[in-house]
Amino acid sequence: MKLVVDLNRCQGYAQCAFLAPDVFAMHGDEALLYNPQPDDAQREYVTRAATACPVQAILVDSLDDASAPAEEEKSGVR
Repeated sequence: MKLVVDLNRCQGYAQCAFLAPDVFAMHGDEALLYNPQPDDAQREYVTRAATACPVQAILVDSLDDASAPAEEEKSGVR
């Protein structure tokens, strides 16, 4: 799982830090710190945090590595 947070969009509401404190943390009143590649054990918390973001600044990429071979076969690359 990979995360991207649009820090220009983020307004520091801290809903993510409340819902997934092992992944997101506020530094001061407005700066967000986050782990861009959280452990899969955090998936449920990260999904809730992304959904709760009032400005939808959190993008969660949930593609697994298991899909990579299928893509290689489609493109003919091995």
